[in-house]
Amino acid sequence: MKVCIFGAGAIGGYMAVELADAGEAEVTCIARGPHLAAMRENGLRLVREDADDKVVQVRCTDSPAEVGPQDVVIVTLKAHSAAAGADQMTPLFGPDTAVVTAQNGVPWWYFYKLGGTHDGTRVASVDPGNRQWDVIGPERAIGCVVYPAAEITAPGVIKHEYGNRFTLGEPSGEKTERVQALSALLSNAGLRAPVRPQIRDDMWVKIWGNVSLNPISALTGGTLAQMIDDPDVCAVIRAVMVEAQAVGEALGVRFKIDVDKRIDGAREVGDHKTSMLQDLELGRPMEIDALVSSVQELGHIVEIPTPAIDVVLGLVKQRARLAGCYDG
Repeated sequence: MKVCIFGAGAIGGYMAVELADAGEAEVTCIARGPHLAAMRENGLRLVREDADDKVVQVRCTDSPAEVGPQDVVIVTLKAHSAAAGADQMTPLFGPDTAVVTAQNGVPWWYFYKLGGTHDGTRVASVDPGNRQWDVIGPERAIGCVVYPAAEITAPGVIKHEYGNRFTLGEPSGEKTERVQALSALLSNAGLRAPVRPQIRDDMWVKIWGNVSLNPISALTGGTLAQMIDDPDVCAVIRAVMVEAQAVGEALGVRFKIDVDKRIDGAREVGDHKTSMLQDLELGRPMEIDALVSSVQELGHIVEIPTPAIDVVLGLVKQRARLAGCYDG
């Protein structure tokens, strides 16, 4: 199977190493800058605390036109970069190429084959101008909920911190041959890749945290434990989660745990900085629209008020603009 990792940063690089090491896929990485140069010169290194390092040689380039059609394209770009990258992906597409959206937040294809009143609705906050819908096409999409944590510690070097689960699902809920083949490929590479019939339910458990913990951490500077252990801050987190749950349920989502258990789960992670806080501290673009604006937009679509989300969104946008990390 030909697999292209589009945006082979921390998570994409982790997947690329495991897939290449397993030897069942022909892996190509699309990357750029010093990270690409290091991969070309020294290979891609995966550093783990509980095992020896892995180093693999993978085909890598910044030009998809050099690669040609793939069986699977796994998009691991940050969500705010994905719309701009859609046009660059087209040389990778054959008639049956699947595109796996391995990103945080609400996916651009969310309403594809959802059924009901809102079937086919577009989500402008994550797909401005419908670029991904029109260029990639929702029929190619396979949903993916990313659970691992990893970081680039030096060009060409990925540190895997925890987790190995990449939950998969078709927007339609079907167990197609392509999603089962992808699940088997990832599983044979040592990654957990269950196929879920209701992938949006799984997504919302993570969106719950994305919409609350991420922006509030950027506003407070607190780790997960610090925020949750502060009763005043935790009350805001909880209010945002309650609103998000109401939006999700209006869209037919079933939450298998309650808000308090979700908060308890985040507290168990301890003194971890969210990705949004890390981006702010490093001066990188922040995923505000995919993680927060998108939930506000879905609330508007289903006519569920989101006053706590509205306040947090307004504040974090200004915080990010002043830091040069957001231009929306």
